[in-house]
Amino acid sequence: MSASRTKFYLDKKNGKLFGVCSGLADYTGIEALWLRIGIILLTMMTSGMVIVAYVLIAMMAPAKPRELYTSDEDQKFWQGVRSNPKRSTAEVRSKFRDIDRRLADIEMYYTSRNTRLADEIDSLR
Repeated sequence: MSASRTKFYLDKKNGKLFGVCSGLADYTGIEALWLRIGIILLTMMTSGMVIVAYVLIAMMAPAKPRELYTSDEDQKFWQGVRSNPKRSTAEVRSKFRDIDRRLADIEMYYTSRNTRLADEIDSLR
């Protein structure tokens, strides 16, 4: 996949005007409705200067690739990576440690001497 999952994209499929707020919602994980309300409030407070920034972002940002995420879980994971990469790395590391511990337990179970089984085999002789 050539598209970066940590890059900002316009989300024209879910967007209302140019897809800027939907893209920001996808990028940050914040609900698009709240971003749209925030843009409207900022526009009123800054005498419309936000509109210039909005249009510039709409002109400069690339459109979101069609198959960027494979599932909703994948999308949530990458939103977490963008918002806090260190926490995401720690979570992945923790999952791998848990998997490693479980594999070690399974290996220990199958490679250790099973005395009960050995006693049953000896009793059959």
